[in-house]
Amino acid sequence: MVKNVLFLYCFSMNRQTTLCLGLVTFFVTWTHAHPVSPLEIVDFVNKADTTWKAGHNFDNADVSYYKSLCGTIMNGPKLPQVFHNTENIKLPDSFDAREQWPNCPTIAQIRDQGNCGSCWAFGAVEAISDRICILSDGKVTVQISAEDLLSCCDECGMGCYGGFPSVAWDFWAKKGLVTGGLYNSKVGCRPYTIAPCEHHVNGTRPPCQGETDTPKCVEQCIDGYSPSYPKDKYFGGHTYSVPSNEDQIKTELYKNGPVEAAFSVYADFLQYKSGVYQHVTGEMLGGHAVKILGWGEENGTPYWLVANSWNEDWGDKGYFKIKRGNDECGFESEIVAGMPR
Repeated sequence: MVKNVLFLYCFSMNRQTTLCLGLVTFFVTWTHAHPVSPLEIVDFVNKADTTWKAGHNFDNADVSYYKSLCGTIMNGPKLPQVFHNTENIKLPDSFDAREQWPNCPTIAQIRDQGNCGSCWAFGAVEAISDRICILSDGKVTVQISAEDLLSCCDECGMGCYGGFPSVAWDFWAKKGLVTGGLYNSKVGCRPYTIAPCEHHVNGTRPPCQGETDTPKCVEQCIDGYSPSYPKDKYFGGHTYSVPSNEDQIKTELYKNGPVEAAFSVYADFLQYKSGVYQHVTGEMLGGHAVKILGWGEENGTPYWLVANSWNEDWGDKGYFKIKRGNDECGFESEIVAGMPR
């Protein structure tokens, strides 16, 4: 709650004289009025008449666990920007990469990072997998390994304890990444080894608790998989950042496919269920990386369509919408992408 408060502004000139300049208006935030617990946040958001609905997700996790999932280090190294000529392109009012490239199944896939702050790696490999398929006109459909990027990219950051999306894309271009599917899937060279768990919701999986150690960088494929680790690698070509401009982001999505975005997560985001998210209340927990796959408008509110990596039980079957055009929570300021080699 923010209120106008009038104060008499005075200061001491010396030991004998005090000068008062008059009444000054301050904007004071009464922090005690803000909800703290997940249950309070849900109630507060749903009474706020905003553009989205909150729900009673998994309410018993400690806030330190929430923060550990936000594993993206914000304002890190920057990739060079690529600008599109948007003058002669007519962009649709809504766009969904799943419909634009129906022969690329990874676009519709929701992954699960488990109890590891590996969102920076997931946002990258998800979009990379999509772009490999898109560039091949649907002939090459692979799941690029989050495990390989998470465990082998030392320069990306601290593994499960946080990383830089831009460096992840650069690593793909310089060192390459092998294939690897979901936990226990035996798909690809290096499937994910961290078990799925329930992110803030009650479901069939065990609740996520604590944080696991980063897996070891094992430069070999699982037993029975062929080709060998070095021959299974896919490489990026040109990697870049997308300017913080709505039309530039749209054009990039429309021409080349999904991108990775990083943004600041507040406590109310964890309770998202439906609608177009915009920050209403709650403390900032950290940076999070996700995959953008489209845009549209809902009840007059423009949005980006986004895939999260907290499995299908969270949010709107694993997806969420976030307000578009005003850099909500910094969402349009740190977008990275690249093209396969």
